[in-house]
Amino acid sequence: MRVEIWSDIACPWCYVGKARFEKALDAFPHRDEVEVVHRSFELDPGRAKGDIQPVITMLTKKYGMSEAQAQAGEENLGTQAAAEGLAYRTRDRDHGNTFDMHRLLHLAKARGRQDELIGLFYQANFAEERTVFGDDERLVELAVAAGLDAGEARRVLADPAAYADDVRADEREAAELGANGVPFFVLDRTYGVSGAQPAEVFAQALSQAWGERPGLTLIQDEAGDAEACGPDGCAVPQN
Repeated sequence: MRVEIWSDIACPWCYVGKARFEKALDAFPHRDEVEVVHRSFELDPGRAKGDIQPVITMLTKKYGMSEAQAQAGEENLGTQAAAEGLAYRTRDRDHGNTFDMHRLLHLAKARGRQDELIGLFYQANFAEERTVFGDDERLVELAVAAGLDAGEARRVLADPAAYADDVRADEREAAELGANGVPFFVLDRTYGVSGAQPAEVFAQALSQAWGERPGLTLIQDEAGDAEACGPDGCAVPQN
């Protein structure tokens, strides 16, 4: 079974939702038969790469709330994150463009290191003091920590076209699926789960999607005795 997760590194609920989903997945009896793929979704796609500002400033401008309201929201998110065992800096975080991080995540997918990299991106953005925005070398360090080659990561960052089409394809697909926010989880292209739901909801979705997978329909001739090979060898027609 495949689970696709549309998310953005700048999305705190994606950070929390990933932890809740993984809690459910770790307890799922068929865990080893579930493939998880991370898909790109930008919350602020029009923001220039160099346009970096404090999270509180972004929240007050974007949503028209007061600084006190924005800070209260961050404190609440910190509490929600802590409940999942996650570190979360409720003050002095930055907000910026995440397109380059999404491009690196597609490189990581090609190298089999996607889950490692997105976890490090989340940790760096929400829990560590050093910003992940506007600092290519910081992204390279995280890519190397995830198991990627530093030179290859730098080449991707230096080429704006590298994996750009993959990011845009993910975003178009999200729109086609009706996802207008993240996190958005799609199980076997049959079930969708929107938002950072409790682990129990994810557990239910996994069980339901697994149980309703279509069974194998066997097609054969009427006799049903076509030659085949098995553990005891291959049947050889006798004349």
